[in-house]
Amino acid sequence: MTVSQFIRNLPKAELHVHIEGTFEPELMLAIARRNGISLPFSTVDETRAAYRFSNLQDFLDIYYQGVSALQTEKDFRDLTCAYFDRVAVQNVRHAEIFFDPQAHTARGIPFATVCRGIVRGLKYAQQTHGITSRLIMCFLRHLDEMDAFATLEQAMPFQRAIYGVGLDSGEAGNPPGKFARVFAAARAAGFRCVAHAGEEGPSDYVEEAVDLLGVQRIDHGNRALEDPALTARLAELGMPLTVCPLSNHMLGVVGALDQHPLLAMLEAGLSVTLNSDDPAYFGGYVNDNYQAMQDHLAVDDATLARIAQNSFHASFLEPQRRAELLAELDAYLRAGASA
Repeated sequence: MTVSQFIRNLPKAELHVHIEGTFEPELMLAIARRNGISLPFSTVDETRAAYRFSNLQDFLDIYYQGVSALQTEKDFRDLTCAYFDRVAVQNVRHAEIFFDPQAHTARGIPFATVCRGIVRGLKYAQQTHGITSRLIMCFLRHLDEMDAFATLEQAMPFQRAIYGVGLDSGEAGNPPGKFARVFAAARAAGFRCVAHAGEEGPSDYVEEAVDLLGVQRIDHGNRALEDPALTARLAELGMPLTVCPLSNHMLGVVGALDQHPLLAMLEAGLSVTLNSDDPAYFGGYVNDNYQAMQDHLAVDDATLARIAQNSFHASFLEPQRRAELLAELDAYLRAGASA
């Protein structure tokens, strides 16, 4: 996909990206070899050929196979650094990164190994690229409440590193309300809260995430549009939606990119951001998602700039850093207008 110069240079934040989902085949195979891990594929071409999904569960099956290569603190650092090297040239100025500790602790990898490795990568991003970040720990919703509580307890010594909690994995049959008590405990401990809802799950899941989990952002949220009253409520609340078009298409949430509901979301007054979700698997990083919406929905540069502005407002940035980045965006737009 050819990305326009305007999109390439547009300052933006990414608010919905799973660090394990940035595991490119080249790095996956290199780390697997380093750790003596056998994967079901042995070449880059075989790995990419496996990235064919018809639904969320098909994706998760291959996703967890890849994750098995990650063993050491260095592995998690290398994975995180590789993501930031890629998005630095896309002018991502701030990123809020999901990670799935239960996918690793269930394999016997210590929580501390995972967290410290990723944090080393976040520090690298700040020092090398000037990109600020937040780390968000997700609970796997296909597991039970007790497992989530145990994970929250493991996270407590790392509160200076982990800014928020989220909810991901297979949505079908796993409503947000299943984790209401866990999120209440997380909020009481000072964590910010987000949750995946309304991707494959119904609009009711979006409402539960707001009312029962107390979230400050909805990840995906596409199916909220099926409930006009809920849509109006989200708009009134200014509830941000972290939308991932290429992911939606790859997982069959939308049949084609020209059918994506982004325009309907904007017309409804929703605070929409564009993000990559699991870019190594879904065929594109954040700029590719911006470009896809321009190519398939004719979203103009001014609207994309408004979406980038939304990304800074929807972030968990400190006010001073948010103001700096909004000023950077404004300067970029003014320079373009005067060019």
